[in-house]
Amino acid sequence: MKEKEENNIISIYPEAQKPEDKEWQKSIPAQVFLNYFFAIAHHLEHFDDSGLSSLPYFRATPPELSEQDAEAIKQLLLKSWSTEYALRATATLGDEAYMRYALHWTFPQAYYTVFAGLQAFLYTRDIKTEAEALVLREAGRLVVKSAYPRAIGFYASGHYDDFKVHRLPLAHYKPGLQLAEKELEAQSQIGQFLRTTRRIKARTVRQQVQANPATAIRSSRTGEILQKFGPQHWQQLTWRVGYTTIFDLLARLRISASQREIERFVESDIDFRLFHESLVQIVSYLNGVHECYVAQAMGLQQYQAFVAQLPEHLQPSFVTDRLREKVEPLLAANDQSFRAAA
Repeated sequence: MKEKEENNIISIYPEAQKPEDKEWQKSIPAQVFLNYFFAIAHHLEHFDDSGLSSLPYFRATPPELSEQDAEAIKQLLLKSWSTEYALRATATLGDEAYMRYALHWTFPQAYYTVFAGLQAFLYTRDIKTEAEALVLREAGRLVVKSAYPRAIGFYASGHYDDFKVHRLPLAHYKPGLQLAEKELEAQSQIGQFLRTTRRIKARTVRQQVQANPATAIRSSRTGEILQKFGPQHWQQLTWRVGYTTIFDLLARLRISASQREIERFVESDIDFRLFHESLVQIVSYLNGVHECYVAQAMGLQQYQAFVAQLPEHLQPSFVTDRLREKVEPLLAANDQSFRAAA
């Protein structure tokens, strides 16, 4: 079943033809996946966004952290940063061939470094869970509540046959197979990524629900567990799917690795270094956002003292760079703004 929205997608390149090279055609799935993440990185780099400073959610006073909470958050950050360190180290260790086979671990590293940072952020909001589904669901709610900068505030919602993409006004265009060079191309590819990911999420939820006799949707006529779904049946599952956000897109990296889909990427003809650079850029942006929230909740001085005592491999590093370039200027400006308002 295809979404109704897909019937209205406008092609950016109506004259484009499918590549005739059969060998290259084998690389198309991997190229599309690269296109998606490159499009996100392009969007983050070129989107005109004031960041966290203008968001009411960020300017609100966060809950006070106990000493125990602060220690738990520090451990989550250490996990996030050590994983990001490993992800970044790949670029310095080898050539194109090395980076090709490194996808086996760089894909999940990119996801889990962000996941740990997200957990640290949620901890400051008194959401303390290791359950992946709950973490992603809470992240989706925060995206919709505009807790994140507009550049990553996009999401998809709606029923299986009627997906809607929000906060990406150009997402209704049909993407081509080219790397994004303009914002229109980037948004069209991100929009497609959101739709395909939401479709996968919905199918996964359906499989889980129908596998359990206690939750399975049954035929009103026979009482048997349904094998085929119509629109009315998919609508009963939408609330279980939640919102589809950038965190679900990153989770595709974990899914690809665990389901051995990674082999099709390793054997493809794509720019592996560019793929790695795109992942690092996205990871740095998202981890930086979460670090700003954590530093705000902990207090800048306590956060600075924590960073100053990091293990040797993180001294100095991207962590100290983001502290100096993002966290400190933002919190200093936010503090001055708060005082002026008072």
